[in-house]
Amino acid sequence: MSKLHIGCHLSNSKGYLAMGREALELDADTFAFFTRNPRGGKAKDIDPKDVDDFLTLCREHSFAPLVAHAPYTLNPCAAKENLRDFARETMIDDIRRLELTPNNYYNFHPGSHVGQGADVGIDLIADLLNSVLYPRQTTTVLLETMAGKGSEVGRSFEEIRAVIDKVSLKEKLGVCLDTCHISDAGYDVINDLDGVLAEFDRIIGLDRLKAIHLNDSLNPPAAHKDRHAKIGEGHIGIEALARVINHPKLKDLPFILETPNEHEGYKKEIALLREERAKAGI
Repeated sequence: MSKLHIGCHLSNSKGYLAMGREALELDADTFAFFTRNPRGGKAKDIDPKDVDDFLTLCREHSFAPLVAHAPYTLNPCAAKENLRDFARETMIDDIRRLELTPNNYYNFHPGSHVGQGADVGIDLIADLLNSVLYPRQTTTVLLETMAGKGSEVGRSFEEIRAVIDKVSLKEKLGVCLDTCHISDAGYDVINDLDGVLAEFDRIIGLDRLKAIHLNDSLNPPAAHKDRHAKIGEGHIGIEALARVINHPKLKDLPFILETPNEHEGYKKEIALLREERAKAGI
């Protein structure tokens, strides 16, 4: 039977080893964490021994790749140059730090063009990526699919592909697909998952899909609002989300829960989804 690689967002306030131990308490074998305060600011210092102990724990328990998350304040396509500079400096620092835990993922929201237009936004995002990616890095940077609220870039597979096309080191890039976001963006993950994945493959390529943010949505499809719900308590529903985790083209990816939960809520959702994997017998 194929193992479900699943986890949730954890606080990195106590370091890597503490996050790894908490993941194991939740029956998780991957997790996400913000590289620094999600609203921005200086990242906490990293203890080399904590990292070494964590990497040992990961090997012992066969962890899947981790999915680190950039702060929400990072906007690579902001209209103001100082905000773009902040995004660039933050991403450079984050990737440098993530290289201490090699071969994991760094996920970021492509940003909001704030009235400049999507084409300008796409150019600015690509410019930033071209300035921060380097050939020897082991960290894969993931562009996240977005719901399309306001002036977000990444509301369609075409916009994600347009960014990738303008980046030189394409091999350092992947995509994180968020089920709430793409449903809110108008992709029919409820009734036509196969069709959505075929479209993704045609436009971006499924080989670039590296991780899934598994979330239900408080909104009906195509609402363009981005409000996450607990698994089975939103408009997507448990049956559709079970099809996502058990789909033959997705089943081996790391799945990250970003649902409105605390420790016990995540533990119940992970147990529920592991049960759905067991029922599928794959």
